[in-house]
Amino acid sequence: MDDAFVIAVDGPSGVGKSTVSRRVARHFELQHLDTGALYRAATLAVLEAGVPREDAARVIEVVRGIELDQSDGLTTLNGSDVSRVIRSDAVTNTVSEVAAIPEVRAILVDMQRCWVHAHDDRAVVEGRDIGSVVFPEASLKIYLTADPDERARRRAGEAGTDHGSTRRAIERRDAYDSNRAVSPLTVADGAIVIDTTHLTLAEVVDLVIAEASLV
Repeated sequence: MDDAFVIAVDGPSGVGKSTVSRRVARHFELQHLDTGALYRAATLAVLEAGVPREDAARVIEVVRGIELDQSDGLTTLNGSDVSRVIRSDAVTNTVSEVAAIPEVRAILVDMQRCWVHAHDDRAVVEGRDIGSVVFPEASLKIYLTADPDERARRRAGEAGTDHGSTRRAIERRDAYDSNRAVSPLTVADGAIVIDTTHLTLAEVVDLVIAEASLV
């Protein structure tokens, strides 16, 4: 591997991005960045400031003034650990709208690039636009996908929610993320697509490790 080595892992919710990314990062002794958690933390800041998500100018102002970081699997907002609260329903129901604001994405993309650079440009970075926008020159681009029913089953199992409502929520977010004007969820040029529907977590990790070992 070169000194600089970035693995971009993209895909919708419920495909195992976080767990796969963490295990691949651990295997290669790379840093791991969950960019979705950063968008959630930015959304939490907006909610805590009492700013309506429809007020783009004020949302941008809030996001521009915050400090975000990740270390040892924890996400911090202005120095406070928010790893749990960013998974709340309030954040989940709002994050796609906040993340769709072009200026918010520009701010967060810059943060993500700075974070990776500060970690010697060696990281596994997961999200929805990593291979297409954030790191288009990534050493390896992976796109994880799965059947919507299987994704809903996994997510409902994690959250203890109803399968039907979980699937509807996933479909809404997929539509929102895939059709936004800026940095939509898409398969990046050159990405290797892995359908995880009928694969175990270990099998997916092994596939990504095998691909990374060839780079």
